[in-house]
Amino acid sequence: MGQSTTRYTRDGIEKFRQQVPGYGMDELRIIYEYFRRDLIYAVEPMDTKILLKELASRNIFFEEEHVKVNKGLGHFVFSEKLVQDILDAGREAVIAFWESLYDLEIDCSSPNLYALLHEINILGDALMQQILLDKHGHLLSPELKDKQGHHKQHLLDKSQDLVENRSPGSMQENQSSYISEHGMDLIVGYLRPLHKRSQHWLIETGQKHEDYLKNVLSCISLNRLFRWSQRLKCVPRTVLVSGVPGIGKTTMMQKFVYDWANGKHYQRFAFVFFFTFKEINRLDEVSLETMILGQYPYLQGQLDNILQDPEKLLFIFDGLDESSHRMDFRLRQLCHNIKQIENPGVIVVSLVRQSLLKDCSVLTTSRTKLASVDTTVFKRQTQIMGFLPRDIQMYCEHFFRNKELSDKAFNYIRDNGTLYNFCYLPSYCWIICTVLSKCFKDQPTNNDQMMSSLPKTLTQLFATFIANILSNHSQDKKGVRELLTSIGWMAEHGVMNHIVAFNEQDLASFNVDTSSELFSSLMIKSDQSPNATFSFLHVTLQEFFAALVHYINKCPEKLHKSLEETKSYKDNHGEIFLCFLCGLSDNYTRSILEPYLGELSSQKTKDVITFLQQTVIDVQECKEDKRKVLNVFFDLFETQNKDLVSECLGSYRSFNVSDVHLTPLDYTVLSFILESCRNTEELWLGLCKIHSEDMERLAPALHTVNNLGLNDNNLRDDGVRFLCNALKHPVCKIQNLSLALSKLTDISCCHLGSAISNNRSLRRLVLSYNTMEGPHFSDLMTGLSSPTCRIEELHLDSTGLKDSSCSHLASAITNNQYLRVLNLSFNDLIGPHFGDLMTALSSPFCSVEQLMFQDILLSDDHVPFLVSLSNNTKLAYLELSNNQLTDTGASYIEELILKSTSLKDISLFFNHRLSLEVRDKLRKLKDRKPGLCISID
Repeated sequence: MGQSTTRYTRDGIEKFRQQVPGYGMDELRIIYEYFRRDLIYAVEPMDTKILLKELASRNIFFEEEHVKVNKGLGHFVFSEKLVQDILDAGREAVIAFWESLYDLEIDCSSPNLYALLHEINILGDALMQQILLDKHGHLLSPELKDKQGHHKQHLLDKSQDLVENRSPGSMQENQSSYISEHGMDLIVGYLRPLHKRSQHWLIETGQKHEDYLKNVLSCISLNRLFRWSQRLKCVPRTVLVSGVPGIGKTTMMQKFVYDWANGKHYQRFAFVFFFTFKEINRLDEVSLETMILGQYPYLQGQLDNILQDPEKLLFIFDGLDESSHRMDFRLRQLCHNIKQIENPGVIVVSLVRQSLLKDCSVLTTSRTKLASVDTTVFKRQTQIMGFLPRDIQMYCEHFFRNKELSDKAFNYIRDNGTLYNFCYLPSYCWIICTVLSKCFKDQPTNNDQMMSSLPKTLTQLFATFIANILSNHSQDKKGVRELLTSIGWMAEHGVMNHIVAFNEQDLASFNVDTSSELFSSLMIKSDQSPNATFSFLHVTLQEFFAALVHYINKCPEKLHKSLEETKSYKDNHGEIFLCFLCGLSDNYTRSILEPYLGELSSQKTKDVITFLQQTVIDVQECKEDKRKVLNVFFDLFETQNKDLVSECLGSYRSFNVSDVHLTPLDYTVLSFILESCRNTEELWLGLCKIHSEDMERLAPALHTVNNLGLNDNNLRDDGVRFLCNALKHPVCKIQNLSLALSKLTDISCCHLGSAISNNRSLRRLVLSYNTMEGPHFSDLMTGLSSPTCRIEELHLDSTGLKDSSCSHLASAITNNQYLRVLNLSFNDLIGPHFGDLMTALSSPFCSVEQLMFQDILLSDDHVPFLVSLSNNTKLAYLELSNNQLTDTGASYIEELILKSTSLKDISLFFNHRLSLEVRDKLRKLKDRKPGLCISID
């Protein structure tokens, strides 16, 4: 892989350099703008310093200014600014930038960058031709040009007014929808099988979202959907875009159509035909011709001419999961003629399978759950990611139109891991902002009172949302309870049977009063046709009502049946429903709704808690399923009942969620669990991809843990800063802290030094495989020298230490009377200051009992220092493997062994310069020192 990539990069840059001289600045600008979004996505995950250094080597200097931008505004804004500034700097800067990307491609290992450069090389001399085709389109006859203009105007009129729902039941005017350029463009260039899920879609997609934010997944922009695929080695003609409910699939399609009609992208398609499956569901057997003219009657007379060139056509079908027609993409009986009468499902399948209008392009959207549909026929399968943090912030600004309120709202969302975890969904942003807006309005001056009223859990969010709707309607509690009971049982039936759309017969069978004004605030009618369907205002709202009805209606048999059913779903389909059941067991959460509904059943609280207690017992018996454990923790968190958590998990002394992808929700939940238990012996979070913002959520509860393992994460120095707040806690219990492979630098030594200087609990600190060498290493040693510090075991192996750090180490060893184990292996300690370290270790007052010097480049010149270790009357174990000892140096080792009164074990493996005779001689020293263990190969 490495060799072929190198060859590809070398060939690619040569090819590019041959092309460039033929381009003037105007042409370079066109190419640059065409790939702008791709360039931003390619630069975003790169190491800023390496990129700027590469540019500087080509005399493109932005370093000082852009480092500040990156620190202040983050990687994406840095990438946007850099890409724009390169363009503004002129032709030479643009060329140098492209060449830098080619050179950095090998080390960067960015799938986005590789795809971008691969596409440029594949297009070669046809690059400008392709760009201009997408920019200006095909030459058309005057008649077709006229029809195209009419068609584009029609689509503009239909798609330009994207209207956002107002808060239900309120008098607030509709707002024009906030469409984020990033949120709509950003989709993942990878997709798991759509029917294989281990979790509720809401939580699983949140995890994928975190994967992208942590640069694990690749992404492509909206205008790349029908461009070169490096995996397929072709331009895909059939594309499936999936996404969870409420993430903006329909809005994205409307924006796609709007931008095409506006001439912004994909002008290679002379005509785009947009259909929704809700519209198609009303059709009986039709032909493709009839389908198109039914939607676009003005194309009559020219449709045959339009359809003569299929490669110039794009068909968009929105909402595959909503189709009432059978969608079998393995179908053998396909349609081959535009006038052939068939079931609409067969026509769609035939277009996708290319038996009808071969070489046309098809774009389809669907929810992520498609167990009954084989989607492998789609050449490119992608998934909408939704909002990123910057999009959430912009959404808040758009919603509140008041800087103070929008900042307050965004900061609250960001700090609340539960709400933040779901904000990738635009619809959730709307619900959260609607709720926060009401809270801000009700408590404009009393900040403490306002903060206490803000939702902390998912259940509280939806309870407050529903309370806001009910507050704008009749105060007849009996009528409200009756409606919510009938709606609730219908919602519960839907949850248990995977139904999200209900028809008139469903409403009638559950005695739902559709004439109620409140009903129209809670459910949406699809259209005015006889076959219209109804769905809840938000799909998660259905799960909330399904849980709420059990607290309104006293029927323990139904509750027990539903709880048992949720346990049977292998894909955790009922996870959010169960979360709401648990959340409503909280007295405060129920009190949000009781002014409008009357008293809610406290008996159901007992039933739910009993079920939850049994679930905890069941999960304890199968600890290997860490995600199941976290799901139960989530349910416990929703109860907000710390006494219950303590009771359920009192014997649960060790939590191991290593190698599990954790989301902001998980960190918030874990923090709550730890605060509730307060006597956790062990917490292992290795390989969890923890970043600094994750540590910020988790840190407030970490002082309650005895043994904390955070190995192999992406904490960096900022993350350690938050962790140190736990170490500084007045009742910190952390005794064992492992931070190996956490991408720390010597800057972390400032935070750690300050923390350990006043910490009395910490006994073992592991900093292995980080980069501790630097001017701030002395701060860590100063902390270790503090009379308060009680660290007994310090692991600094593979931390890049040089001999210049030996003096600081010596000072700490001299001043710390507790240090028993010191691991300095795999560092380059040999130099003029090595003697300072050995002097400290050789003191009769030194407390070190185990000393690891494996692979420190120890040679014969510095072996004499080892003899003085015999003065250390506590040293029992010495590790000297993997060094450069020769027979000359072995004599000093022999002297040390014979002089030392405390040494019990010495390891000399892999000192290959030692002769066989000397090795044998060293082994025989055991005869002269009974009880001594000498390990040598």
